[in-house]
Amino acid sequence: MLVGPRQIGKTTLARDFLPAHHGNYFDLEDPVARERLSQPKAALERLKGLVVIDEVQHAPDLFKVLRVLIDRDNRAGKFLLLGSASPRMLRQAGESLLGRVEVIEIDGLGLEDVGIGLQRKLWVRGGFPLSFTAQSDQDSLVSRKNAVARFTESDLRQLGINVQAPAMLRFWMMLTHSHGQVWNAADPARSLGTSEPTVRRYLDWLTQAYMIRQLQPWFENITKRQVKAPKIYFRDTGVLHALMNLRSEEELLAHPRCGASWEGFALEQVIHGSRPDEAYFWATHAGAELDLLMFKHGRRVGIEIKRMDAPRMTPSMGIALEVLKLDALYVVYPGNRHYRLTPKVHVVPLAAFFDAAIASSVLQDLAN
Repeated sequence: MLVGPRQIGKTTLARDFLPAHHGNYFDLEDPVARERLSQPKAALERLKGLVVIDEVQHAPDLFKVLRVLIDRDNRAGKFLLLGSASPRMLRQAGESLLGRVEVIEIDGLGLEDVGIGLQRKLWVRGGFPLSFTAQSDQDSLVSRKNAVARFTESDLRQLGINVQAPAMLRFWMMLTHSHGQVWNAADPARSLGTSEPTVRRYLDWLTQAYMIRQLQPWFENITKRQVKAPKIYFRDTGVLHALMNLRSEEELLAHPRCGASWEGFALEQVIHGSRPDEAYFWATHAGAELDLLMFKHGRRVGIEIKRMDAPRMTPSMGIALEVLKLDALYVVYPGNRHYRLTPKVHVVPLAAFFDAAIASSVLQDLAN
């Protein structure tokens, strides 16, 4: 099951494996395809090879039929299911295809796709293909604003989420002020004139639709009081900038939220490039914090994100190293030099997570 936000490239990717005109390709937004699957067991059990079912969230009852077909010893077909993240779809998959399906999240374009030389363009425009490849910044902004309007006005309803479009759009715009911040439901609830449980539900819907990341806090058994609420990040900075009405890199660099925007961009790229087993942030009410704590292959790796020319060691980094017992701490910044602050603390460019030569150097230093 290949899942992710709308217009991210799931269908384009699937068509590399199976053309849309192939008899084994079903697009459930096409009435003809839905009619072909009106009797799903009869339609699918005779097919051989790869079978692609696109926008599968439109047919949640299909999962029960797929379970029967998958469990057959003599089944001839293999299934690739595509869909936008739908609470209903994921619940059905979890119940009907437990142990039978692998769920793969697909992100937008990342640095490993477009190359390090286009880092600033990717930061400004985001990773949605139509936005990134637009002829101009203005065309890119129009593309993203249209995507936001389409998402709030129609996509949410198709995903089984019942909320009025103006309310969701207002909430989404409010979230731009929470980007990179610890989540507090009280302020948006008061501004919208609704309850805190309602705005938490709105936030969960945007999270399930892969628009927002709720980075959960990590707890250590220490005496200090620790932050227990999640941090909120827009998963695509292009969407963030569209909701902030930032039209160009010049406007972004002059904006007071520029640093928070770059932090979110770098965080998503690091997670995408590192593919950790688990990812959290850590903070205490006394002020010590770590932007990202990743667990991978039994190791604890800390990430601090700094948008400055020459990051230096801070007391907070020292506390995080000691309290969290980190194997290494990387300070990620937008420069191009790699240098060491302490035996375990390395300043590395964001490119280190995508450039093989730099990544090899970082790993060698860690081994030493």
